[in-house]
Amino acid sequence: MNFVELEDPAIWSSIAAEQTRQAEGLEMIASENFTSPAVMQAVGSVLTNKYAEGYPGRRYYGGCEFVDTVEDLARDRARQLFGAEHVNVQPHSGSQANSAVYLAAIKPGDTVLAFDLAHGGHLTHGMRLNSSGILYRFVHYGVRQDDHLLDFDQIVRLAREHKPKLIVAGASAYPREIPHERFAEIANEVGAKLLVDMAHYAGLVAAGVHNSPVPYADFVTSTTHKTLRGPRGGIAMCRAEHAKDLDRAVFPGTQGGPLMHVVAGKAIAFAEAIKPDFKEYAEQVIANARALAQSLAAGGVKLVSGGTDNHLMLVDVTPLGLGGKLAEEALDRCGITCNKNMIPYDERKPVDPSGIRLGTPALTTRGMGADEMEQVAAWILQVLKSPEDSQVIESTRREVAELAEQYPVPAAKLDQVVTG
Repeated sequence: MNFVELEDPAIWSSIAAEQTRQAEGLEMIASENFTSPAVMQAVGSVLTNKYAEGYPGRRYYGGCEFVDTVEDLARDRARQLFGAEHVNVQPHSGSQANSAVYLAAIKPGDTVLAFDLAHGGHLTHGMRLNSSGILYRFVHYGVRQDDHLLDFDQIVRLAREHKPKLIVAGASAYPREIPHERFAEIANEVGAKLLVDMAHYAGLVAAGVHNSPVPYADFVTSTTHKTLRGPRGGIAMCRAEHAKDLDRAVFPGTQGGPLMHVVAGKAIAFAEAIKPDFKEYAEQVIANARALAQSLAAGGVKLVSGGTDNHLMLVDVTPLGLGGKLAEEALDRCGITCNKNMIPYDERKPVDPSGIRLGTPALTTRGMGADEMEQVAAWILQVLKSPEDSQVIESTRREVAELAEQYPVPAAKLDQVVTG
């Protein structure tokens, strides 16, 4: 029995429409993925009914013996997966995890050195309207203008000049592998703590196909979706010496009760990521990204940094005579979902930047490989070269739907998951 459909047809209508959109289109937003049916079922379980403020064995509510087991399993699995000394699985999001680390590691007004949002950083890395930018004094580093790679000469200079209390590494739109050990060397030189926000590439780290920040950083944060393929949520890890400060900063510092149904989904996702086939998945994510990038570059668009080492790429669409806003909208009309994105040293405005960001995690989860990436690249180029041509849009949409039908999403029948 479908209770959502019975109780609230209006909400079910939107869920059903989203189900169709996901099934018939190609999800290429780099920060999105598809969870397993097991993760979805856990997130929709009776655990959503339970309040559990505090930590296992030290709750402020009774009746927590079973959710304690869930949280212990999640923490143990995350420690095993990433090799971390201490793990907190309660953050509601990657942003919440970052906020907790700031609270644990520094004081309001302290100086932080982080990656510029306009060059590929994140809102929580000191964007002026974000709480991070309001509470702390951020200084930003970027990429070199000639090759769009991290400018370590600039990073060293800024670190020596400003003596930050904390250095933040990690990105939301940087297509190259990040050398965490170089950030650690700089942090050690100036006496700063190091936070690595690996939200985008955590799944690649878990699979061992991207170098891990855990041996080098004081704190590591991540979302649990994206390449990790779990539920929407966050996680924070640290060295043992910072464990008490981090736990206090999560609860009661920045959050109340944890979302235990989501923590259960995290535990399942961590167990899935430990299995050998997850490494095969992560390897294919990177192989697919490289195949897609090569095909796009051969078709006449410019790629930031010239390519990709991970799951995403930034595509400069201005050589085709359009901006990122029109590119996103045209692709969306034919069932290819991506997002407009600033490129380094962009001369256009954020609402209509020069680029789009593309990622391969979700398509790889559906089982697609390099051959499909070449076809997808051909469609993207076809549409971007004729973004206002309705015949091109319609024919591409039909072909996209045909490909999508061959590679169903893991939980194609969402009503079966919802109703158990």
